[in-house]
Amino acid sequence: MSGKANTFLVSATLAATLVSGVVRADVVIGVAGPMSGTYAAYGDQVWKGASAAAEAINATGGINGEKIRLVKGDDACDPKQAVAVANRLIESDKVSAVVGHFCSSSVIPTNEIYADAGVVTISPAATNPQVTERGLVTVFRNCGRDDQQGIVAGDYIADVLKAKKVVLIHDKDTYGQGLADATKLELKKKGIKEVLYEGLTRGEKDFNALVTKIRALNPDVVYFGGLHPEAGPLVRQLREQGVTAKFISGDGIVTDELVSAAGGAQYTNGVLMTFGADPRNNPAGKAVIDKFRANGYEPEGYTLYAYTSVQALAAAFSATKGTDGVKAAQWLKSHPVPTAMGNKEWDSKGDLKVSDYVMYQWGPDGKYKQL
Repeated sequence: MSGKANTFLVSATLAATLVSGVVRADVVIGVAGPMSGTYAAYGDQVWKGASAAAEAINATGGINGEKIRLVKGDDACDPKQAVAVANRLIESDKVSAVVGHFCSSSVIPTNEIYADAGVVTISPAATNPQVTERGLVTVFRNCGRDDQQGIVAGDYIADVLKAKKVVLIHDKDTYGQGLADATKLELKKKGIKEVLYEGLTRGEKDFNALVTKIRALNPDVVYFGGLHPEAGPLVRQLREQGVTAKFISGDGIVTDELVSAAGGAQYTNGVLMTFGADPRNNPAGKAVIDKFRANGYEPEGYTLYAYTSVQALAAAFSATKGTDGVKAAQWLKSHPVPTAMGNKEWDSKGDLKVSDYVMYQWGPDGKYKQL
């Protein structure tokens, strides 16, 4: 057979295949967050959750017969790097959707970019209210908000701990300061005025000067808005200087790496934190959780939040028979989605209709449990 004839047959076969719909493009979903650096523990949770969901969905036929292909975007929780990641995901990777970003300070600038491109996004973790308060049609979050989480923390401090002297510390970041401010507002409603409100700098490890100031105030509670790399050293140095006040933080310390950051479970024992009701206790996700554990991974923190974010995107694209971000967003705002964390529903802003923040406590075994 001549080369020309062979080329003709190959071209004809390919054309017929394309017309028949046998060959299909992948549905490309970006997974963006801190995949390296100080906060990589959270990026690992998100990537593992999203990857497991994509694998499970692909095993049952994918989305409208097309397989999900995930692409990783490492923003290191840095807003400038996050913007570069967003542009790459859109222009080079041609994503149809994004699970991410993780940090609120990365989500807020990137969602403008995704919305302009018509790409639907679901953050599994960004809690700052401004994420969903800007009228961006394709923006969602699969977690609660700081103004909900702060209420739970403030009420617990006032009503359960009966604290009178409260210190509020934050990391000066969009997430950390926003959460501290939300807690501060709720405490004010309860008639409690903090005895100290101060920021520390991300990346620092020596907080002894701040701890000395806190010790002089002899507080009942030290509340910290921030992430585990700073929370760990802070609580250790508090204990080393003899400060016995209850240490409370939010969903930014939901990783076993808090213990290593603090230098051992003897320092984190008794630490309290707010987080959504433990998804590992939800019977809807039993098979998923069992599979994670069978593979030697405990689905802590945001793992299942990322898993169910992929489930939601897949449900929307399947229902709308395509990957149009605006159509998918409209569908998500008017339909419940069964997930490994139970049914999820979103309001017109892209917020979950039900927020389930509760209090957790770290124990002597270096693990956290819902109270």
